[in-house]
Amino acid sequence: MHRVDEAAADAELVRRAQTGDREAFDEIVRRHQRQVYQLCYRFVGNHEDASDLAQDVFVRAYKALGGFKGQSAIATWLYRIGVNVCLNRKALKTLPIDPMPELELADPKSEGADAAVLRGERARKVRAAIARLPTKQRATLILRTYQDLSHDQIAQILGSSVGAVKANFFHALANLKKLLTEEQ
Repeated sequence: MHRVDEAAADAELVRRAQTGDREAFDEIVRRHQRQVYQLCYRFVGNHEDASDLAQDVFVRAYKALGGFKGQSAIATWLYRIGVNVCLNRKALKTLPIDPMPELELADPKSEGADAAVLRGERARKVRAAIARLPTKQRATLILRTYQDLSHDQIAQILGSSVGAVKANFFHALANLKKLLTEEQ
């Protein structure tokens, strides 16, 4: 399905869900649960908390669906709820480190054990450094780098200007580089 078709299908599902069709909302969840989960995982770094947060995102979305005006895509709205849920979580300062194998790009068969250990250690250091970034920078970096969203989409999600998003992303990269250099 193309993005235009997906957006039209999402809009129809939202319309049906707003009139009380639970199956339509279930379909919205099915269509977006992976992306919402991945967003939450990038904030908390472990599967259990990410699952809990993703569930909270959809519970909040269900309760607020009547107020959704369709001024943005449902995915953008869900990301906004997700970012708010994750940023409002009290324990974000600590980032437990669980691997996220479904996102690993390297083929484990093609690399030696030592290379896999080094790659895993580098990933752990990057996740720990991201967790130390200020919240707006962390949110911007996660949405841009891991969710591959545009600056415009991130601005909508965070409720800020595109210029602020670009500045936050620039500062996040600089701070991340600094944090990673300090660890060496």
